[in-house]
Amino acid sequence: MDDKVNYALVGAFVVLLGAALVAGVLWLAAGAQGGKHYGTYQSIMRESVAGLNVDAPVKYLGVDVGKVKDIAIDPSDPGQVRLRFLIEQGTPIKKDTEAVLKTQGLTGIAYVELSGGTADSPPLRGANAEDIPTIPSKPSLSTRLESVLSTVLASVDRMSTNLNAVFDADTRAALKQMLADTATLTRTLAAQQAELASGIADAARTARNTSRASEHLGLAVDRIAKAADSVDRMADKVNAASDRVGRSVEAAAGSIQAASTDTAPALANLLSEMNQLAASLQRLSEQTQRNPNSLLVGAPPGKPGPGERAQP
Repeated sequence: MDDKVNYALVGAFVVLLGAALVAGVLWLAAGAQGGKHYGTYQSIMRESVAGLNVDAPVKYLGVDVGKVKDIAIDPSDPGQVRLRFLIEQGTPIKKDTEAVLKTQGLTGIAYVELSGGTADSPPLRGANAEDIPTIPSKPSLSTRLESVLSTVLASVDRMSTNLNAVFDADTRAALKQMLADTATLTRTLAAQQAELASGIADAARTARNTSRASEHLGLAVDRIAKAADSVDRMADKVNAASDRVGRSVEAAAGSIQAASTDTAPALANLLSEMNQLAASLQRLSEQTQRNPNSLLVGAPPGKPGPGERAQP
């Protein structure tokens, strides 16, 4: 029996087996992709991408459309992270499509979610054939919550500082005194409840009486106005009568001078009385003009003499 081993045959077998394994792996990889073709896209994230790994899924409205190919810090801006995706061709990536980081439940494993993109928006393309199309990004939910919480905490801190500045020791003492005074006033009002109710009722009656008095006052004012008009007309008539009497006296004086000397004394007396009457009418007219109410209520009483008491 020949125990000699053919090493050439063994080597050839190993090489063929290795090639078959490599071909199988490539075939399985191609089969896993199902013969799909992918396009390369990128997105710039301005936040931490903790939990996101290479080969993490890329979803479009929850549907798997690709995977993350590369994660690297943007060399032009250290505050940004550049992500590159492999996305199935035929996926409607539009100019208004946005990329956002999301996490799967409570596991903390992150993935990229694509959303947006209206039907009439043009497809997203690079500036030229060599440029990689860049999908705009927006802050993730955790980043937005962090921003809101930071703003709220800053507002609360400012409010606390302002309250501490306002409610110092003097302000607290003043507020304490004001509360004590308010309690005292409340007790006083409660003790005087009956008097307050009576006062309110009296005020209501006074208001009603004032309303009625104002109505009567309007009527009285109208009557006084009418009386004043009547007094004015009477004063005009008195002035006219006085003028006529004066003219009559002048005419009589002329006639008397032409009369005989026998009737002169009688006519002189008559003229004197007529002059006195004219003077009285003149004084009456002047008094009426100065005080029209004297025709209604009479002349005001004169000053009391020595030992006399003034009339009410």
